[in-house]
Amino acid sequence: MTNTTTVKLKTRSQQVAEDVCALLRSRNPLLWVVTNEEARVERYLVEAAAAAGYITRMWDVGVGVTEIDGRVDATLGGVDPGDTLRTIGERSGSSSKSERCVWVMRDLHSWIAPPVGATVLRQLRNLARALPGVPREKAQAVVVLTPSTDIPPELRGHATVIEWPLPDREEIAATLDAAVEALPEDVRTGALSQGSRDAAIDSAVGLTREEAASCFAKSLVQNRFVSASAVANEKRRVISRDRVLEWVDPISGGLDAVGGLENLKGWLVSRSMAYTPAARQYGLPMPKGALLAGIPGCGKSLIAKAIATAWNVPLLRLDMGALRSKFVGESEANLRKAFKVIEAIGRCVVWLDEIEKAMQGATSGSSDGGVSADALGAVLSWMQDRQGEAFVIATANDVEGLPPELTRKGRFDEVWWVDLPTDQERVSVLQAALRQYGCRDVTGFEGVAVTDCAYFSGAEVAAIVPDAMFRAFADGGRAVAAADLTYAATNVVPMSTMAAEKIKKLRDWAKGRARPASAKAIERAASTDARQLDL
Repeated sequence: MTNTTTVKLKTRSQQVAEDVCALLRSRNPLLWVVTNEEARVERYLVEAAAAAGYITRMWDVGVGVTEIDGRVDATLGGVDPGDTLRTIGERSGSSSKSERCVWVMRDLHSWIAPPVGATVLRQLRNLARALPGVPREKAQAVVVLTPSTDIPPELRGHATVIEWPLPDREEIAATLDAAVEALPEDVRTGALSQGSRDAAIDSAVGLTREEAASCFAKSLVQNRFVSASAVANEKRRVISRDRVLEWVDPISGGLDAVGGLENLKGWLVSRSMAYTPAARQYGLPMPKGALLAGIPGCGKSLIAKAIATAWNVPLLRLDMGALRSKFVGESEANLRKAFKVIEAIGRCVVWLDEIEKAMQGATSGSSDGGVSADALGAVLSWMQDRQGEAFVIATANDVEGLPPELTRKGRFDEVWWVDLPTDQERVSVLQAALRQYGCRDVTGFEGVAVTDCAYFSGAEVAAIVPDAMFRAFADGGRAVAAADLTYAATNVVPMSTMAAEKIKKLRDWAKGRARPASAKAIERAASTDARQLDL
C-alpha cells in the first residue's frame, strides 16, 4: 500500500517567519536574528511584521534609517545608533502620534560591545524593558540582524534569539528555476533535465541563496547547463572555510570496492532508497546512521568511504579530539559549530572515527574538567534531535569504552559487528589489493588467502602484497608469484594471536547486541575460540 497523499509543506524559513509573527504579536520587544543572509531574511521579516500589523524600517551605520523601499528618512535618526534608539523611545511615548513599527537594525552588535558601546547598550536595554508596556496602537519592536551569536549578558533576559535557517530544497529549487527562467530561450531548453535538476538541488542544499545562485550562474556560463558536480565543489569551499570538519576524498568503486560484509552492504543499499523523490513523497524517514564496532583492520573505515562514493555525497570526518581547546567553553562551541555546518551541508556522510577515544572520560572519572562529558551530551542531543539528511557512520574498536546511551535505538538505526573476514572475504580482499598494486596475473592467490592468511584481518591480508612485491623486486624485478605472498604471510603475527583475549571479549559483547556485518560472523567467531579435544 502506497501513501499517495501530497501535502505542500512550508519551508523552514516560512515556519520561522510565522514564529517571528507570533513573537511580535505577543509583544516581544527585542529579537536577535542570527544570519549571514541579510537580503533574504529581511524579506521574511517584512512579511512577518506585516502579518502582525507592523510596518518595517531599516537602520545601518552606512545610511541611517530607511523605509523598506530604500528611501532615507533623516527625521527618524541618522547613522548614530543612539539617535535611532532615542527616536524609537520617543515614538513609543504617550504624547507621540506614531504607527506600530518594527526597527530592523543591521550589525548593531558592533555598537553595543563594551566598553565603548556601554551607552548604546544601556539605551537598548532600557527600550527592551519599556516597550512591552507601550499601548497597542504605538507598539514598537527592535530586531537586531547580525551574523554574531554573542549576545551581551545584559540583554540575555530580554532578547529572543532566532538562528535563521539556510534555504531548504524548496527555496533552492525556486532559486534554480529563476536562474534558468532568466536565460535566453535557446539556452533554457537544454539547461536542465528532470534528473539534473534534482541532482543540482540536492548538491546546493547547505549553501546560502547567493552562493547557490552564484554556482548555478557559473555552471550555466561555463557549460550552458547546471552541473551538480560544480555545485558540490562549492560545498568543499564552505567546509574548508569553517575549519571544523575535514572533507575526505572517498574511494573509487563504492561498495564493490569492499570485500565481504554482505549483510551490512545489503542494509546500506536499502537505506539509500530513502533519499529518492519517491521515498520523500511516501513519507519515508531519513536514515540516521550506523555504529560499526569490531576488530581493528577489518574494513570499518573503508566502508565509511565506500558509502560516500556509492551514494555520491560528500564525506565529512568529524574529529572531536581536534576540536578541543584549552579555553573554557570553546571545545563545546566548536562541536556545536561542526553540527551546524553538517546540517547546512545537507545530504552527506559524517564519519566519527574511533568514537570511543573521543568519549573516553565521559562516563568515568577524568581530569579534563568535564569536557568529555559535555561532548557526549552534545553528541547525544544532536543525534537524537537532528532533522537533516546527514548519515552518521561511527566506528569503534573498544566497545567496552562506549557509554550505553550512545548505542541505544534512536541514536543510530543499527549497531553492526565487524569480525575477522571469512575465507571468501579474505580472497576478495587479497584480490582487490593485487589489483590496486597492478599484480593482476598472480595465480593461486586464493589458496594463500584461505590457508596462509587464516585469522588475518583485512588490513593484514592487504599488507602482504607490498611485502611480496619487495621480495620479487629484490629477486631481479620479476613478477609477483603466490610463493611470495605465502612468504610474506608467514612473517605476519596476526592481531587475532597477539590480542586473542581482547578479541574474545569483543566477540562476547557482540553476541545479542549487534548484527553481524558478514554472514555467520558470530558463529564463525565462536568456532575459532573452541578448543578441539582428542576423544
